[in-house]
Parts: sequence; structure tokens; C-alpha cells
Amino acid sequence: MDTRRAWLIWGIAVFAYLVAITQRTSFGVAGLAATERFDASAAALSAFTVVQLLVYAGLQVPVGLLVDRFGSRAMIAGGAILMCLGQAQLAFAASVPEGLVGRLLVGAGDAMTFVSVMRLLPTWFRPLRIPLLTQLTGILGMLGQIVSAIPFVALLRLNGWTSAFLAAAGLSVLAAVLAAAVVRDVPDGVVRPVPPTLRQTGQSLSGAWKQPGTRLGLWSHFTVQFAGNVFVLAWGYPFLASAQGLDPAAASALMTLFVVVALACGPFVGTFVSRHPMRRSNMVLLITAATAAVWLAVILYPGRAPLWLLVLLVVVLAVGGPGSMIAFDFARTFNPVSRVGTATGIVNVGGFVSALLVMFGIGLILDALKASGFSGGQLYALESFKLALCLQFVFLAGGAAALLATRRQVRTQLAEQGVMVQPLHKVLLRRSRTARTQRRPEPPSRAKDTGDPGVRG
Repeated sequence: MDTRRAWLIWGIAVFAYLVAITQRTSFGVAGLAATERFDASAAALSAFTVVQLLVYAGLQVPVGLLVDRFGSRAMIAGGAILMCLGQAQLAFAASVPEGLVGRLLVGAGDAMTFVSVMRLLPTWFRPLRIPLLTQLTGILGMLGQIVSAIPFVALLRLNGWTSAFLAAAGLSVLAAVLAAAVVRDVPDGVVRPVPPTLRQTGQSLSGAWKQPGTRLGLWSHFTVQFAGNVFVLAWGYPFLASAQGLDPAAASALMTLFVVVALACGPFVGTFVSRHPMRRSNMVLLITAATAAVWLAVILYPGRAPLWLLVLLVVVLAVGGPGSMIAFDFARTFNPVSRVGTATGIVNVGGFVSALLVMFGIGLILDALKASGFSGGQLYALESFKLALCLQFVFLAGGAAALLATRRQVRTQLAEQGVMVQPLHKVLLRRSRTARTQRRPEPPSRAKDTGDPGVRG
């Protein structure tokens, strides 16, 4: 484990994930161009991303089972091929139904990538490295958002729709070739486990779901991840460029800032998880509260928000990306290696189900407000966006409540195993008292001087 070959395999797998993120987010930054190309309403436009994420979320559990059976190499390469076909289809699509077929293929290929990359970690690396590598996998993959926000957008403006999406398809060809040539499921000399039977597959799925730690990961992912996905994949760019009135360059810069912040804070989240595994859920809840607070500030601000507040919004949403990776650490630590892929697939459903529901809901609300004549009947009016974005608070509150309920089940299970998790406020209070005691000066000695300055009686 931890050999040079292991790092090479992980690097190629992460590159394939980076390409998958590029394909996933390419339509979001092309939203305004898609509105013109397909003459689409807000609901129709959101349907592109919803279809993509619906397929993605729906395939997570089957993909988890398949990667446990067939290995990461075949799944990563196969996913890249599907994304190539999807982007090529979208490049030549002239109507909404034709475009939806392309995004369906992209969603299917994307679904096969992340779980397969995560499945490689416990096979090729030591356990202590995995929390940090999990974060690095996520944040390096987010570089794909920079690829879609800068070079892809530039190509879209200069050469048009077809050229931009064909270029994106070419990236997936490269990812497929590299994955097939370099990635290996197990180290040399290690006997690959016998593929599970259909009955064993069912038992693996049932065992992963019954484990409260898996469900804790599911609700953590559900709650923390969707706000950033909704912003990056669908409504962030129209909100910034149309509702907030930023020029395209400034809007693209903020989308790029999202990735930079995620890259910067990811290692800190990974280190925190490694050092304080019993406090992972507290980090998730803290990020959830911060997300709700910053959206509330932007929505309640009279008129267009100042640039500093929009920057703060992007920064907080970006932290949610590394924060959502904590969910996969729950899946890893509460399940045996033989069903990590299945448990990871279950967890990964959470954030994408909430994201697609919120994305589509926002589109429906925007269309309804336009039809009612609200804000002069403008589709992307600021006040319409503010009302539509309030839907997020329902999912943040509901997800946090489910997370707290599941955490109680997990802690009950740990208590039965002899592991007691003290409430955080009691731990902090005890540490504060200990620190005050250590800082308190010792009382002066009352013994008499013996005459020898080096001796005290």
C-alpha cells in the first residue's frame, strides 16, 4: 500500500472524476445560451439538470453494487464513454427532448465515476490516509468546475455551442483511455475477491442500509451538499448575472472562487475528521447553519446585494463541498470493505436527491411568478429569485432534523459497544476548566529559608 503505483492510479482516477465534474457543470454555465438555443422556459431549463441528477441519484445504489462486483477500472472507463456520448449528443441537439437525451447519458456516466474512485482508496492506501485522500479526491475533482467556468465558457463564446460541447466530449475520451490503461482494482499479488452472488448482493445492500452510520452519512450528504450543487449546476450563474446584475466576467470569477475556496478548506476538513472522528456531525451541522444564515442575509438585503455579501455567499457555499465529503467517511468507518461501494452509493444519493428537488422547485416557482405577473413578468427578476430561493430553507431544516435523529441512533449503537460520546458543550466546558487550572499560578511556599538559596524546606 501507499506505493508510487498507488498514487499514480489514484491520480488517474481523480483526473477521470475531474472530467466528470466538468461534464456535470458544463450545462450550468451554458444556461443562458441554452435558453436561447432551445427557447426554453425556466422549468424546461431546470429539467436538463434535474434529468441529469435524477439519473445520477437513481443509479448510485446500483453503481455501488456493480463496482463491488466488477471493480473500479471498468466502471470509470465505462462512465467516461457514456459522458462522451452524452456531450456529443448535446452538441448537435436542436430541441429540448434531444438535449435531454444527452444530459441523461452524462448523468449515467457521471454516476459511475465517484463511487468507483472512492472504492479504490481502502484497497490501495492505509486507513489513516483515507480521510484526507477523500477530501483531496473531492476538491481536486472540483477543478472540473474551473474547466467549465473558464476555458469552456470562453470556447462557448468564441466558437459556439457545438464546438464547446464536442471539446468537452473529447476530454471524456482521454479519461476513458487513461483509466483503462492505468487503473487497477487491486495491487499485484492480491487475490481479487470472488464477485458476490445475487443473494449476497441483496444482503450487502440490506446490511449497508440497516447500519445507522450509513444513514447518518446519507442525511449529512442530503443536508450539506445540495445548496452548492443548486448554485453551481443550475441557478448560481443566472442569479449572479441576471438577478444581481453582475457582468459575465464577474459572475464567472465568483463561480471560480467557489472552487478555489473548496480547494483551500478541504485539507482542513480532512484533518479535522482524522483528529476528531467523534465530532464529524458537529461540523456538518455548523456548515448547515452557516449556509442558512448567509442565504437569509442575501435574500433579506434590500435590492441587489453588495459584492462583499455575494463573495461571502460563495465562500460559505463552497465550504459545503468538502463538508459533504464527511458523509463518505461515515460510510467507510461504519461498514466493512466488502460493502463500502454499496454504502457509498447509498450516501451519495442524499445530496443529489435534495439538489434535483430544489433545482426543479426553483424553476417551477420562477415560472409561476412570471405567469402571475410578479416583478413585471420577468423570468429572472431579483425579487422572483429571492422568493424561489427560499425553498432551500425547507430542505436545510428537514435535513438537519433527520441528521440529529439518526445521530442519536448511531450514538446509542456506539454506547452498546462501550463507546460513549459526550455532548460537545460538556467537552468544551471541561477543557475550559482544565485550561484555567493549568494557567492558575501556584501559591508561594511558606517554608522558612534554610540559608541555602538552592534549598527549600
